[in-house]
Amino acid sequence: QLQLVESGGTSVQAGGSLRLSCAASGDSINSDCMGWFRQAPGKEREGVASMDATGTTTYVDSVKGRFTVSRDNGKSILYLQMDSLKSEDTAMYFCAAAGIGKIYCDGTWATGSDFGDWGQGIQVNVSS
Repeated sequence: QLQLVESGGTSVQAGGSLRLSCAASGDSINSDCMGWFRQAPGKEREGVASMDATGTTTYVDSVKGRFTVSRDNGKSILYLQMDSLKSEDTAMYFCAAAGIGKIYCDGTWATGSDFGDWGQGIQVNVSS
């Protein structure tokens, strides 16, 4: 059974950078659409970035040009490089896998409904 564990979250000042990691175990994520999501207190969960098995990436408008999603298939790790962080990036961040066989991310990936496996989340705090 696939398990996803996020790491790399912490507190940082606005303008700073962080790299989140999502380590997979128990199964491979190499053929999966993968996603990063976040949820701030009192707000709905939102899709931040996705990456399909071919390497195609998609970002929510608010992070375009600042965040970069990547994956190391050899290590089964998904990354989220976050630069030029803003206070509004403060949230709990989750990684998720769509499951074997779902190579491409659907146009509705940001809803999260396509993803069956989720990590426990990691907190990112950005102070202004």
